[in-house]
Amino acid sequence: MQTLLTSSQMQTVDAYTIKQQSISSVNLMESAAKAFVKAFKKEVLDKDARISILCGQGNNGGDGLAIARLLNKEKYKNSTVFLINFSAKLSDDYTKNLKRLSKAKIPIVEIKEPGEFNEIKVDVVIDAILGSGLNKPLSGKYTSLASIINGLKKQVIAVDVPTGFNGDDLIPENYNGIKADVVISFQRPKINFFFPESVVAMNRFKVVNIGLDENFIERQQSNWKLTTRADVQKIIRPRAGFSHKGTYGHALIVAGNNTTMGAGLLAASASLHSGSGLTTVCLPQSGLIALNTMLPEVMALPRNEHLAIEAFEKFNAIAIGPGLGFDEENEELLEKLIDLKKQFVIDADGLTILSKREDLLVKLPAKTILTPHMKEFDRLFGKHESWWQRVATAREKAQQLDLIIILKNQYTFICLPTGDVHINATGNPAMASGGMGDVLTGTITAFLAQCYSPADAAILAVYLHGKAGDDLAKESFTVNALQLALQIPKTIKKLLKS
Repeated sequence: MQTLLTSSQMQTVDAYTIKQQSISSVNLMESAAKAFVKAFKKEVLDKDARISILCGQGNNGGDGLAIARLLNKEKYKNSTVFLINFSAKLSDDYTKNLKRLSKAKIPIVEIKEPGEFNEIKVDVVIDAILGSGLNKPLSGKYTSLASIINGLKKQVIAVDVPTGFNGDDLIPENYNGIKADVVISFQRPKINFFFPESVVAMNRFKVVNIGLDENFIERQQSNWKLTTRADVQKIIRPRAGFSHKGTYGHALIVAGNNTTMGAGLLAASASLHSGSGLTTVCLPQSGLIALNTMLPEVMALPRNEHLAIEAFEKFNAIAIGPGLGFDEENEELLEKLIDLKKQFVIDADGLTILSKREDLLVKLPAKTILTPHMKEFDRLFGKHESWWQRVATAREKAQQLDLIIILKNQYTFICLPTGDVHINATGNPAMASGGMGDVLTGTITAFLAQCYSPADAAILAVYLHGKAGDDLAKESFTVNALQLALQIPKTIKKLLKS
């Protein structure tokens, strides 16, 4: 897992790298500028574009000055540097890079008042005004300049972070910084890039390697982890010779109702295609024809009031909730299943039942996996005003109740009982359609049935769910849940091959 650090921790990494590699800070800045320019060239192909590089007087501005010089070498000849002189304080590396830049034939304009930028003709703005060290909202001239830049409606590419954006704390509702089209971030994404509120400051981000000491980064104390392809490749197990259906476990999906049978079928399809040796769906009698027609490989356990709890004992992992309904009968069933102390996943209507029964929440088996979206989470644990608050609560409850909480969004947060938060970056807006959560539930259950640890099952399923959607989105504008379930084994195969 990639360790994610706060801005202050990254400053410590900078200092350590400089000391251990015996390089100067200005030369590390040069490496960052080179990495930025390499990424920039893929964003701005037109070398005749009018580029305004706005440089503050600190190290972020120093990055901008180095970037301007390197862009000039790359034949971006229509560039102008604007020195944002709103402060009397200059960093040493800013001063050194300004001296280096003076030898190049690049126009340099001092800006002492925000209004001086109003009449600038520009196609692309490079924002190198203020960096990740800022820990409070913009004020004064910086606020006015940010407003002017946002009002230009031109392409904005930010250096490391957009000016005014806090990389690792609550993002204020009244954000008054620069809105970037793209942020090119150094070595690691900022923790806040993964929170939905970041949309006020950026559309997307890229991360470039600038040569910081990776071993030192990974030794830092942090509860924030980013799941990578390499991590998933280490977790997933190839199928062994002489294995059989009994080797890969028996998953049970308790789901579906008369008008919501599709949810159960989608979860079952996902379990089947994610490798469970056997999959059974506990569903109403009315769903048997649909199940046998759509998924003849999946077995049925008809759900009725006479179903004995002994019928559930043979399963390796149980999921409950998709399309279930939350009547009294299903509430009683959930309570009985909790008492079995099986590997357990609770989603959708199962979560709604839990939100009404706090006594059941505290009785959940250790390492039970909950998969709420935002509204389900708030029903369970109370209303939250921000995603920072929501993730903080999820982390607290995961530790307190010994649970794994998968808080679903474009970037999904997996909160473990250890206090760690694993962030998943696969997935895309093409997947914004009904049934996706049902597929995720079935996928997690399949991996639990195959004897993956609950933490590994959660991390693996969430990653594959999103990656399968990414693979499909390469060929399609939208992706539906059934397509996704069918794609999962193909995506697994690709990961095992690479």
